[in-house]
Amino acid sequence: MAIITVFGATGYAGGHIIDEALRRGHEVLAVNRTGSAEPRPGLTPVAGSLDDEALVGDLAAKSDVLVVTVRSSLDGEPFLPAFIPSLLKAAVEGGTRLGVVGGAGSLHVTEGGPRLLDTVDLPDAVKAEIVAHAQTLDVLRAADTDADWFYLSPAAQFGAQAPGERTGTYRVGGDVLLSDAEGKSSISGADYAIALLDEIDTPAHHRTRFSVAY
Repeated sequence: MAIITVFGATGYAGGHIIDEALRRGHEVLAVNRTGSAEPRPGLTPVAGSLDDEALVGDLAAKSDVLVVTVRSSLDGEPFLPAFIPSLLKAAVEGGTRLGVVGGAGSLHVTEGGPRLLDTVDLPDAVKAEIVAHAQTLDVLRAADTDADWFYLSPAAQFGAQAPGERTGTYRVGGDVLLSDAEGKSSISGADYAIALLDEIDTPAHHRTRFSVAY
């Protein structure tokens, strides 16, 4: 059993990750600003946010893994990238791993090709979120740290607008967008959570980004 802290506990990805963690018998500290996660056996709601360094440090010391699944931008401006240095510091001092729920926009559409975010025309608010996710990955990769981190990018179609079903299957990729034989890139919330918990239970990716899709 692991103790897993999930920041962004009541969001789409956070909810699926918590469900899967509890299904596997892990203990979850579920963090959001109001501490409004539903108490369940194995789950402890925690009120707080990433800007509370003392809380982050305390949770890192208590946890085997910190999972960050919060918005990467706020009001059109990058939000998450600024907190990566303090998260890495807390992970090192607490002896814990750091897992970041990433985006698909920074994946390349082909080997050596452009990033997905550079090939599509998106509304400003959506693009701000995608760009901030890419910046988060850049900060992680540039960090001079001993922290053991991973960044997991989902498929292009991922989110509450395309929830999908739990199949228990997925493919693992790297920096290139994974698509099926029909050119569709998708993953359900439940199967994304399975992939992330598989990484927690059997670590295979260290200080790197990997991706999942069908």
